Amino acid sequence: MPADERARHLAVVAARAAAEKKAEEIVALDVSERLVLTDAFVVASGATDRQVRAIVDAVEEALHGEGAKAMRKEGVTEAHWVLLDYGDIIVHVQQTEDREFYALERLWKDCPVIELPADLHGPAEEDDAGVTA
Repeated sequence: MPADERARHLAVVAARAAAEKKAEEIVALDVSERLVLTDAFVVASGATDRQVRAIVDAVEEALHGEGAKAMRKEGVTEAHWVLLDYGDIIVHVQQTEDREFYALERLWKDCPVIELPADLHGPAEEDDAGVTA
């Protein structure tokens, strides 16, 4: 059974909050078919421990506003890989080099991607001729 509407909604809320703090490579995955613990993962990157903490704070505030309560929070002190467990979703905020090393998207590549709004994907890239892709 795919992730329910609540989990999908919370994933978008978390992704939007991360984007507001300039998180990179934001991805949401429907892991409901593979895990009984949660329906969705949201994965985002930050360049520094300060940015990772800012992203985490923004996600926590946004999800609190939706009535979601964190069941578990790990890694905040080091801020290399922070895990926020909300039951319906788990948010992973990693520093860029940790994200590349652990490659969560590769580990969960068989899981469907939860479509995020286009504005969360960042600006469109331009080619050398200045044409937007």
